[in-house]
Amino acid sequence: MTTPPKITFVGAGSVVFTQGLLADLFAYSELDGVHVALHDIDPERLATALAAARQIAAARGVKPVLTAHLDRREALAGSDFVVNMVQIGMGESTRTDFAVPERFGLHQTIGDTLGIGGIFRALRTFPFLKGLGADIADVCPDAWLLNYTNPMAMNVQYLSEATGLTRVVGLCHSVYWTVHGLAELVGVPFDEVTYVAAGVNHQAWVLRFEHGGADLYPRLAALAEGDEQLRRRVRFDMFRRLGYYPTETSEHSAEYVPWYLHHDSEIERLRLPVGAYLEIVAENEAEYERTRHAVATGEPLPVEGTNEYAPQIIHSIVTGTPRTVYGNVVNRGLIENLPAGGVVEVPCLVDGTGVRPTRIGALPPQLAALNRTYLSMNDLVVRAAIEDDPRHIRHAAMTDPATAATLPVERIWELCDDLVRAHGDRLQPALRTLLGH
Repeated sequence: MTTPPKITFVGAGSVVFTQGLLADLFAYSELDGVHVALHDIDPERLATALAAARQIAAARGVKPVLTAHLDRREALAGSDFVVNMVQIGMGESTRTDFAVPERFGLHQTIGDTLGIGGIFRALRTFPFLKGLGADIADVCPDAWLLNYTNPMAMNVQYLSEATGLTRVVGLCHSVYWTVHGLAELVGVPFDEVTYVAAGVNHQAWVLRFEHGGADLYPRLAALAEGDEQLRRRVRFDMFRRLGYYPTETSEHSAEYVPWYLHHDSEIERLRLPVGAYLEIVAENEAEYERTRHAVATGEPLPVEGTNEYAPQIIHSIVTGTPRTVYGNVVNRGLIENLPAGGVVEVPCLVDGTGVRPTRIGALPPQLAALNRTYLSMNDLVVRAAIEDDPRHIRHAAMTDPATAATLPVERIWELCDDLVRAHGDRLQPALRTLLGH
């Protein structure tokens, strides 16, 4: 690019996350002078984000163009990159996603990816994504849309099918931090580890984990064998039984299979914190208040990098610097034993030509079996929205492993009705229909 790029942050009122991304972005000297357009529908949060951005730029010693916009199309106009981090309904809706299922005896830990929480988070996000996609197609059609909003795989699939956008990549830090943690555990510097992961978001698998050409998995297995506390974690339990380590936390991983949260004994054995995400929501809200107070009183903000992928992608495309990141993209022959059209998480080469996913081939069959169930549920949620068919919401809940392991089918339909009532007009009109049992 001959001129500094324009980057639009949609949902910039997620101030703490915005701060981390900007700290990474402003660390690249080649991006000095970049135009960062901040958009949010909450004026107070938007003003806080802008003040924080100015502080971070000053701390980094760079001079970007910083603008704040309540109007989305104004923010998007002429953008080269769009970073989406919107959460529809914020903490209020998340608490609903936990409270209603809990009345049915359905346990969740995170509730943002799969399961009943993931279904309804997706359904209230899709109308927003459709509008965002239409705006991008109209005012910045060549922009790359870098999506952080969960449920990642459902959202990227919906964007592909409902908006026609092709420059869409879903980004998540789970692969990076999983391998980083494993390297620490086996005592090998992360920079010396060779690894490959693939699968679906929050349920990808570390397929290769090596140091100097030697497989590190036997060392990891030996550590677990000698450490009872490691064995009391879902991820190590899955590693022991499946042969490969999953790329999300135990709290996440427990929700995507039928084996753990339905059984009180397993919740105790594996120390599963039911409702854990509600504490994260409360902490995020408190952190925002701390940031708002700091910028209002002129207190300095911490400027800490996060190693997130969006700034790396932007830097690579702008400068031509090649690097590998992990992205969530539509499966077009990338993983041959997972459904075409579903969204998979694979290594992607990024350089001046854009983002190019890597073909993995076939996953080990036991891993593909779990991923196919995940993608089947995702597809039913997307079908519900694309086809305006409320029955597919129930079909998705029936297909979900954790929900199906806990509730009989009649109660699943009742639960869906209760959540439709609770989320009201955040769903597209045709999906507000109550179907009874």
